Amino acid sequence: MSREKAYLQMLESTAAIQWNIAMILEAKAVEAEKVKQWTHHHIHARAFDSHEDQLKESISIHEVIVEMVEGLTKLENGLYSNLKAVLGSGEDEGGDFGGDGGEGFSFGDDSK
Repeated sequence: MSREKAYLQMLESTAAIQWNIAMILEAKAVEAEKVKQWTHHHIHARAFDSHEDQLKESISIHEVIVEMVEGLTKLENGLYSNLKAVLGSGEDEGGDFGGDGGEGFSFGDDSK
């Protein structure tokens, strides 16, 4: 398989992964709306013996949400690395994927 075909296959796979991530995020948005409604009805002062218990429950819900966002961020960073490798690969081979002299597309962090 040629290098170009391998890169195209990587890009197609990345696009499929991004579509699946979009589906996951859509489902998570629906789930988050349900959780929001549940918490609005169940996480209030009358439902707990003390303010400390209410705070602990709120923090545990928050931690789950943060873990999910961190996981998705790690996944997206991995995909970013793959895309950067593919799109920036034209430098060595003389190919020009990015249209700007073989440097690939700029992701905004090239100035570092």
